[in-house]
Amino acid sequence: MLATRRLFLRLLGLVYLVAFASLGVQIAGLIGSRGILPVGELLGWAEQQVGPARFWLLPTLLWLGSSDAALQALCWGGALLAVLLILDVAPALVLALLWTGYLSLASVGQVFLGYQWDALLLETGLLAILVAPLRLGRRAERDAEPSRLAVFLVRFLLFRLMFSSGAVKLLSGDPSWRTLAALRVHYETQPIPAWTSWFAHQLPPSFQSISCLAMFVCELAVPFLALGSRRARLWGFFPLVGLQLLIAATGNYAFFNWLTIALCVLLLDDAALPQRLFPAPSAPGPGRTWPRSVLWPAAGLYLLLSLGHLAFTFGIAPPAPVLGLMRLAAPFDAVNSYGLFAVMTTTRPEIIVEGSEDGVNWLDYEFKWKPGDVNRAPAFVAPHQPRLDWQMWFAALGVCESNPWFVRFLERLREGSPPVLELLARDPFPSRPPRYLRSVVYDYRFTRAGAEAWWRRERQGPYCPELGPGPESP
Repeated sequence: MLATRRLFLRLLGLVYLVAFASLGVQIAGLIGSRGILPVGELLGWAEQQVGPARFWLLPTLLWLGSSDAALQALCWGGALLAVLLILDVAPALVLALLWTGYLSLASVGQVFLGYQWDALLLETGLLAILVAPLRLGRRAERDAEPSRLAVFLVRFLLFRLMFSSGAVKLLSGDPSWRTLAALRVHYETQPIPAWTSWFAHQLPPSFQSISCLAMFVCELAVPFLALGSRRARLWGFFPLVGLQLLIAATGNYAFFNWLTIALCVLLLDDAALPQRLFPAPSAPGPGRTWPRSVLWPAAGLYLLLSLGHLAFTFGIAPPAPVLGLMRLAAPFDAVNSYGLFAVMTTTRPEIIVEGSEDGVNWLDYEFKWKPGDVNRAPAFVAPHQPRLDWQMWFAALGVCESNPWFVRFLERLREGSPPVLELLARDPFPSRPPRYLRSVVYDYRFTRAGAEAWWRRERQGPYCPELGPGPESP
């Protein structure tokens, strides 16, 4: 497992690199001092309202300072640490620092860092510390084999991730999943489609139903192979990776698909890897590994919490002591529940933000990646995640009153906040902010083959009340 572990850790390093760098180019506009939800306001509120418990409920290094410079230092420092992990330098230590840095951002990222892949990265990163060799430097030739128990924990995480994703779809009672019709609308209604999504949407309904059935096999049956014999794991590796590649080829899901593929790597062993590309030493070295006194208690606690989350997936309340442990561990995202798209979205409402100088003539704020201009082709952006564009998709599924962050976003536009405007593709008011702002909901649909545009849309009505001139406006 030496070469396999090295490949797993390097892939995890690449995911960490993308995750930190992706945040680095947008963190100021999201939670910076002039961002949509400034982290300083959150920490100030917690200090006043929560007291000493705030350090446990919001575990972040930003308690030492929450300036924009500190946010950038966490992002780009994390990217540098990820490069060290890719280069196989002090992997266990570097992984611990990466986990601490990403937790520090996720704990205070509010709606912008609350995605399942953020939690999955933290949980994977924590388990990877137990898998990694205990050494400084790069003397990999002396590494000992990883603990079988630690490797099993990663495989069990993969099992929970995939099996829960399938189970929640059926347990939700959504008829779209139970009738295998969900993929007939999925490519059109997913958060940020790619141009391939348009083509996938055109496929016949019968093909979409067969694809949905195949997906359920991959999510509900194949995950059990991850817990089986070597041959079973090898058989399970290909459909699980294939499913992730297909999802990545027809949509934009940040680094989720690549992180899941990294987890799948530990289903393999060195004999299953091409030796020319992934050479392994002929025999393990005398390197240090985690002692049983650390590994076994950690594994026991992890499995207990994991079973508690699985129980919740099926609507079963864990015993009170387990539930108490789950609540204690929750702020650290050490063990999490999973299950994307439990209920399929069947329509695509889109919020279009418009500004005006006179309240009569309106100009659109164009976002970088979410649908807006019906003639603009959907594009690939993953593994980068434009988190404002993602939140706009969620906001459109609800109402203005349930998304106070969106009102803050409009206020920042009226102020002309530079870091917030940098999150957009175009500022239609480069000289000064507009006097009026409004948000309008449109229903978007993919066009059919032969149409000149990619989308067709129909106006539905206002999303939030119109914002007029501020008190200091002329």
